[in-house]
Amino acid sequence: MTLTRQVNCGGVLIGGGAPVSIQSMTNTDTRNAQATLEQIGKLADAGCQIVRCAVPDMEAAKAFEKIKAKSPLPVVADIHFDYRLALVAMENGADKIRINPGNIGSEERVAAVLEKAKACGIPVRIGVNSGSLEKELLAKYGGVTPEALCESALKAAAYAQSFGFEDIVVSLKSSDVQTNHKAHKLFRAASDLPLHIGLTESGGGRMAEIKSCAALGALLLEGIGDTMRISLTGDPVREVVLARKLLEGTGVRRAGIDFISCPTCGRTRVDLASIASGIEEALQPLSAQLAAKDTYIKVAVMGCEVNGPGEAREADFGVACGKGVGLLMAKGEPVRKVPEERIIPELIELINNNIL
Repeated sequence: MTLTRQVNCGGVLIGGGAPVSIQSMTNTDTRNAQATLEQIGKLADAGCQIVRCAVPDMEAAKAFEKIKAKSPLPVVADIHFDYRLALVAMENGADKIRINPGNIGSEERVAAVLEKAKACGIPVRIGVNSGSLEKELLAKYGGVTPEALCESALKAAAYAQSFGFEDIVVSLKSSDVQTNHKAHKLFRAASDLPLHIGLTESGGGRMAEIKSCAALGALLLEGIGDTMRISLTGDPVREVVLARKLLEGTGVRRAGIDFISCPTCGRTRVDLASIASGIEEALQPLSAQLAAKDTYIKVAVMGCEVNGPGEAREADFGVACGKGVGLLMAKGEPVRKVPEERIIPELIELINNNIL
């Protein structure tokens, strides 16, 4: 597979074979630097690698100086409508600028942003959304289509490149899963610019999580996507946690704990649902620690003798259950049998003693 081009966002590499990075966006008032920094800290603790902040006015743009000075993450300025906000945000330390050519105004204004970004040595994300496509493209394609999204992104990227500006990341997002998928595939076939993938305005509940994982997971499995954000209504920390789990679940990132357990059947003779949920919950802090260190382990909790011993043997740590008992295993070797009520604490102890 051809590698995409690579850009540097405040020390985090995007594209060119670099690991897929996780992004989120603060929902605090950017003008309140302290509140914004507190949320950025929580996002960083959850595994976020790049954070974006809305810049609705000049006061917010100037707040970037305080935010950038103390942020543990590279900070992206999200600009709409007024190109001058991008200029001031860059002057105050923004690590990257996000603009939407559909609402930023004339080509001269886009050019001013690109010239400033080039002088500052920072990348620009050209973000195309289904809700703000250019009127002429909506007319040409009869509405929001994958082709319209792709053409908008290609046109904006080509314009930026006409100024000799190459540090570009592109996003083209729709709230419709299939439109979103097709648009990204069209763009990837036509360009080697790095892609920021996401599903815009997906919602806030369980269905939003399902749609986001379906949309982004399908792209990741096809090798499409250099950086990503899962967009959910509410606490942005949820976005980061889910993005991390998605990267781990698809095998794109091998970090943290890959927890597997069988679905149970009539052969199961322990309360596997309670055992599995108890172990998975107890391992969450360790999983976060391992993910931060890019360390990966696999833990298997299996309910019967059909697949249990094999799966537990293939995992770094595991338990294969029988009638009221569990056989603990580590690195493919049996350790000891324990009664059902001791499976959770003894497996956790076994893992901690061998990892920490």
